[in-house]
Amino acid sequence: MALKCGIVGLPNVGKSTLFNCLSNAKAQSANFPFCTIEPNVGVITVPDERLNRLVEMCSPKSVVPATVEIVDIAGLVKGASKGEGLGNKFLANIRECDAILHVLRCFDDDNITHVDGTIDPVRDKEIIDAELQIKDLETVESRIAKTYKQAQTGGDKVARMQYEVLCRFKEALDKGLPARTVVLDTPDEQRYARELFLLTNKPVLYVCNVDDASAVDGNAYVDAVRKATADEDADILIVAAQTEADIAELDTWEERQEFLAEIGLSESGVSRLIRAAYALLNLQTFFTAGADECRAWTFIRGSKAPQCAGIIHTDFEKGFIRAEVIKYDDYVNLGGEMAVKEAGKLSVEGKEYVVQDGDIMHFRFNV
Repeated sequence: MALKCGIVGLPNVGKSTLFNCLSNAKAQSANFPFCTIEPNVGVITVPDERLNRLVEMCSPKSVVPATVEIVDIAGLVKGASKGEGLGNKFLANIRECDAILHVLRCFDDDNITHVDGTIDPVRDKEIIDAELQIKDLETVESRIAKTYKQAQTGGDKVARMQYEVLCRFKEALDKGLPARTVVLDTPDEQRYARELFLLTNKPVLYVCNVDDASAVDGNAYVDAVRKATADEDADILIVAAQTEADIAELDTWEERQEFLAEIGLSESGVSRLIRAAYALLNLQTFFTAGADECRAWTFIRGSKAPQCAGIIHTDFEKGFIRAEVIKYDDYVNLGGEMAVKEAGKLSVEGKEYVVQDGDIMHFRFNV
């Protein structure tokens, strides 16, 4: 599944440190702006206890987890929309991503310089928001100029719809609001909005990078971010990136869990962030399970059975006959596929079945 999240933020807020924790690919991390010139890409395994449980039950020859693609993008500065710093490259890299992980510095450290001299995550957020909104406004205004005459003359209903959507985006952007705050009612409007590739229409997760002491409950900086984003369609996640980097250096799982317990966490921020990125991309997981292989398959929420069959192989979708579905809880609680069948809990579904997160699937097909 070629969907990906981009890690963005001002220089020196902890983007590359966080990326290094997420991925085996080691992005350069240094105390000066623009140390990440080209976007670093990591394919990250999605932690999933359900897959671990299936592996325990099936003892398969191979295990394939779900993955999500993360891109570490060079730091942005004020004026990026006009080409300042690495602005044009930065904006192009964001445009190629499907969702945004916006890292905000929420910690004090005199040894790590800030591009604007002081720590203020709300100001930092507003700088990036403004640059993305300016670029989106340019896109919208250009489209309005092209669409206006068609919308006003000739009875072109499609042009009229497009013009009205563009005007609603312009109204929001003029107010300093991201495009994702505009509610679009019809599938045609939503489809057209996606075709615009507006930067501020992408789903976003604000990642508050805190110090060790704030890893559990956050701090005053995080509270300020919560207040500033209250009216947005966005979530906040607290992560102590340097602490996560220290955890990643430990050799064993037991040592890592002991470290987490000492600072009051039950699981690492990296695990929470990967799952949040997966959800931000509107992704879910179905499973195939057996003695040969246990595998987590990634699909877009709302996909129907034939589409999910096609993720395994295009022939499965072309020749789709039916899907045999076992709910994860039934599989685990009853003790496997045979027990589920004996209990009458296996369901047979057709082409209109909407696959649910955690379904264990077997597809019947003929080509």
